[in-house]
Amino acid sequence: MGKVSVDISMSLDGFSAGPDDGFGQGLGVGGERLHSWLFGGDWSYGDEAGSAAGVDREVLDEIFTASGAHIVGRRMFDVVEGWGYQNPFQAPCFVLTHRVDDELRALAPTFTFVTDGIESALRQARAVAGDKDVSIGGGANVAQQFLRAGLVEELNLHLAPVFLGTGKRLFENLTSAPFTLKQDRVLVSPLATHLRYVVTPQAQSRQTS
Repeated sequence: MGKVSVDISMSLDGFSAGPDDGFGQGLGVGGERLHSWLFGGDWSYGDEAGSAAGVDREVLDEIFTASGAHIVGRRMFDVVEGWGYQNPFQAPCFVLTHRVDDELRALAPTFTFVTDGIESALRQARAVAGDKDVSIGGGANVAQQFLRAGLVEELNLHLAPVFLGTGKRLFENLTSAPFTLKQDRVLVSPLATHLRYVVTPQAQSRQTS
């Protein structure tokens, strides 16, 4: 069985989206800069984007190669307008949501919508991932839910060299610090610092110390 990994981009001041993100507004004011590493430089919605290069390409390819399934939240799905309702990943994608109807399922048949919580989404994702990893792609609320539940084994932060000032904080609602981190790798490009941490739930950490 593979690992459960969170893969998410963040600004230097801790935001995973800019202010006023939402349907039709993408990642909010300035939020697209968090993902410049994915597109080889500056990009904006509606324009033809470039592609990752160098270290950034290596990191992106590694994620896609290692992942046998992806989990994202409904807000993230809506913010990117369902990626045109076509799964952009190279493996099945599960969307956590409280609401779904037959019209959406027909519109986005390449996604699986999960309405009964993160544990159910993870069970389904693991079933199709086999020996590969399950990648939690965000947004912030979904990453927080999995971290609080002690279900994450690896945290991959793609730290963009930008300040947003406000927006969606990635590590909000984690005041109890229910896990410990061990830095495992640092890779640097002009567009991002890619940080990898091994995540250990606190209870497990106390038992093995």
